[in-house]
Amino acid sequence: MTTQRKKRVLMAKPGLDGHDVGAKVVARALMEAGFDVRYTGLRKSPEEIVGNAKEWQADVIGLSLLSGSHLPFCQRLGELLRQHELTGVVWVVGGVIPEEDVEKLRAMGVDRVFPVGTPLESITDFVRESTK
Repeated sequence: MTTQRKKRVLMAKPGLDGHDVGAKVVARALMEAGFDVRYTGLRKSPEEIVGNAKEWQADVIGLSLLSGSHLPFCQRLGELLRQHELTGVVWVVGGVIPEEDVEKLRAMGVDRVFPVGTPLESITDFVRESTK
């Protein structure tokens, strides 16, 4: 008898922004929804995040960005995901993301953007559907 492992979500708080309450709230909601969640902690570089995702065999990478650095950060993260052949990992971004940047992020490979105030159920539902 084989047991299917829970889907793994790596939550990360990149850059210099130290406000991680939102990331922790989303991580808790995903845990309660049945996902295996690992939170990297504050101030992670793109290299650290991709290294963690690869080592842990994450199914999803979730980023919380509030500092306005989402475009250059996601550009670099996308390059690293391709370099490490992790393009099958679902990639979501949440936080303070201006509407005009959503399509730019999608063009970089982000699967979904969740602005501040998105209901937690919308996030957990998307992750569940994306990892079937």
